[in-house]
Amino acid sequence: EVRWSKSIGRREFLVRLGAASATIVVLSSGAGGMLAQRERRELNQAIAAMDESNLSARGAFPNADDPLMPAPGTRPEFTSVEDHYKVFLRTEPTIINIDTWTLPITGLVDNPLVLTLDDIQTNYESRDQYITLSCISGRIPTTLISTTWWTGVSLQKILADVQVRPEARYLIITSGDGFYETVDLDLIASDERIMLAYAWDGHPIPFDHGFPLRIWLPDRYGMKQPKWITGIEVTDEYRPGYWVERSWDEVAQVQAVSVIDTVAVKAVIEADGQKLVPIGGMAFAGDRGISKVEVRVDGGEWREAQLRAPLSETTWVIWRYDWPFAEGKHTFEVRCAEADGTPQIETERGNRPSGATGIHRRKTNI
Repeated sequence: EVRWSKSIGRREFLVRLGAASATIVVLSSGAGGMLAQRERRELNQAIAAMDESNLSARGAFPNADDPLMPAPGTRPEFTSVEDHYKVFLRTEPTIINIDTWTLPITGLVDNPLVLTLDDIQTNYESRDQYITLSCISGRIPTTLISTTWWTGVSLQKILADVQVRPEARYLIITSGDGFYETVDLDLIASDERIMLAYAWDGHPIPFDHGFPLRIWLPDRYGMKQPKWITGIEVTDEYRPGYWVERSWDEVAQVQAVSVIDTVAVKAVIEADGQKLVPIGGMAFAGDRGISKVEVRVDGGEWREAQLRAPLSETTWVIWRYDWPFAEGKHTFEVRCAEADGTPQIETERGNRPSGATGIHRRKTNI
């Protein structure tokens, strides 16, 4: 269970930040309007200090016994919080009073609630999940994708307590940075994994990533997942979300993608008298899973790669293919298939409006 450290209360947390007015400026932007790097780093360190004991240490990875080792140069299977990708809106600064932050749940409910973070952590059973999150604006090969360990509570359980009325159909979730998103109640009712998350890797979610609370929706890009949540309204009227109003996809379901991270020409191995070049990368298709990854060299036949067991059903898969060494300039390609056999879309398409598709190619001189 991840909780506020009893030795570091909310008020002391604010003092550590030098926040005499008990406020924090949430400043989000695309290119240059973020908090200074040093200030953001100090803020995130202060948030992490709120849970010095790290009571929710995750222990060994669930696939620790898998004998398949990633090819040298493959991205880490687990992303450190410091390295997790970040995306910010271009908005004016918004003030969040951490000392008095609450989550009001209002609208078409018979029992409206105003929850503190302590209420959420105390009154609802926590749940943990290894999760890969990706951004719809990422291109092939995308770097806007990361995997970490989330902790939060079931949104279904909270909605049961507010007693949603029969005519209600949507949630409108608002954020401290000016973001808003609409979530269909039928989606929430059909998936008990949907959570309000307050911790990553056993520590409170950092400022950069939505402290103190954000949502997780399986199989959806990050554009559908508000951070810095400040309110939830239950309604019978649909309102397009922030990015939907700006012509991005309404559903924003994750596209299957596969990427070559490395052609490890400096890590050639020998097997049965043959030199082999390790090639590796990742494949991801939301919670739909990956059944197969194939590699092609110089337009030849597709060859099946080996797959490492994923950290969970909602994370990427690390793959490896040991290619028979051949000198010269070569073009490597990769594609994947989802767990049910649905092939990755090979047609090249930009990220707008529904996420990029296409085959990743990598040229290497060996």
